[in-house]
Amino acid sequence: AQSPAQAEQPKPKTEWPESVRKYVQRSFLSENDDPTVSRAEVEAKLKETIGTAKENGTLYTIDWNAVPLPQALVKADRDALYNSGNHTPSSSESVANSRKRKSSDSIDGGFNQPPWHNANSRSSLENRISYPSPDKRSTFDDNLAKSSKFQKEAASKRKRRFESEYKAVYRSPSPTPPSSGPIIGTSEVLEKRYLRLTAPPIPSNVRPLHILRQTLDLLKKKWRKEGNYSYICDQFKSMRQDLTVQRIKNDFTVSVYEIHARIALEKGDIGEYNQCQTQLRSLYSLGLKGNPIEFKAYRILYFIHTANRTGLNDTMADLTAAEKEEKPIKHALQVRSALALGNYHKFFQLYLDTPNMGAYLLDMFVARERLAALCNICKSYKPDVKLRFVTEELGFESDADAAQFIIDHSGQHLLEDRSDNIVFLSGKAGQLFESSRSEAFRKVDIKGQI
Repeated sequence: AQSPAQAEQPKPKTEWPESVRKYVQRSFLSENDDPTVSRAEVEAKLKETIGTAKENGTLYTIDWNAVPLPQALVKADRDALYNSGNHTPSSSESVANSRKRKSSDSIDGGFNQPPWHNANSRSSLENRISYPSPDKRSTFDDNLAKSSKFQKEAASKRKRRFESEYKAVYRSPSPTPPSSGPIIGTSEVLEKRYLRLTAPPIPSNVRPLHILRQTLDLLKKKWRKEGNYSYICDQFKSMRQDLTVQRIKNDFTVSVYEIHARIALEKGDIGEYNQCQTQLRSLYSLGLKGNPIEFKAYRILYFIHTANRTGLNDTMADLTAAEKEEKPIKHALQVRSALALGNYHKFFQLYLDTPNMGAYLLDMFVARERLAALCNICKSYKPDVKLRFVTEELGFESDADAAQFIIDHSGQHLLEDRSDNIVFLSGKAGQLFESSRSEAFRKVDIKGQI
């Protein structure tokens, strides 16, 4: 027979990569504290992120320096749940007023436990509740027994009134609280309208993964055939909701968000596009397959559009040397450089040769850049230039489009039809286009800001 020492072999120690340890340490630095995200939520998100990477076999290949901190991931998940209508608070959100934590509290020296585990964590709520000692309870009972009949009746009335109020307030019929784990859908309906959740999701109303795959194939066919954006957007939001409530995060999830983002971009729905882009950033950080290069390029162009220098600098700082050589990102960086240097000739060349769907993002701010370039032309070329020159320099498709742009900004008197061609009287423009340029740079649509 085996001795107890032989029967209970110690579990092998898990060797966590140094990059993972540093990621956990960064998560608990005081400067990264977020009062809206509790300690329990941070720990839960760390466990989920690192655990998913371990299961996917990407623990050693992920660039942990580029992975968003758990505080950001928690807030992104909240946005996704809010947008899907699931307002049911998670169990971690119920932890109130948890104290701030330092990096030294998060990791013990041995690392024989997962890095999110805190060996010195505070005791459980049950252990922190203090109960009156048996002696004190008996003393209280003795005193109560000695009290007058009136006092006993008053105490009994208070007790009955309290119980009545408690039942009325707290024991009224209410939805069963959701379990801590994800649900598994059982619905086989391919098409389902999007409705905000006002109660915990019911499995019979949620489509499982294999049904969602069929739904995606159907929606792609309908989009190509019918092009009904209102219907497609509603169906994709419903799919995203089913993925969220089941906590499905895999390559298929990435595909759903990427396709919805492209469709929203094509239709100019910047709010839905930004919601998808935010979730994609979180999904890419898990090492899932997709098109991160394409969407990082879109992110750069979007920050140029919104004139968000901080976001732009952060995105550029996260790029690797290899990513900077990829065509979509290289193009986006060239756009940034051209505008920073005031090289409008280069910018409009890039505008006419944009990879993937980046042109839809450039279209969002090309008008203001045309106004800025037109102001420069009026300062640099006098007394006039051919309209064809304006067409080519500002990336218009035709002279008619260039002329209409000038007319739309009160410059109709600056167009003169001569015998051989139409000219633009740049020398007489003065400050005509300056106010329009300033107004264009003040108005930036940042709906659903990422």
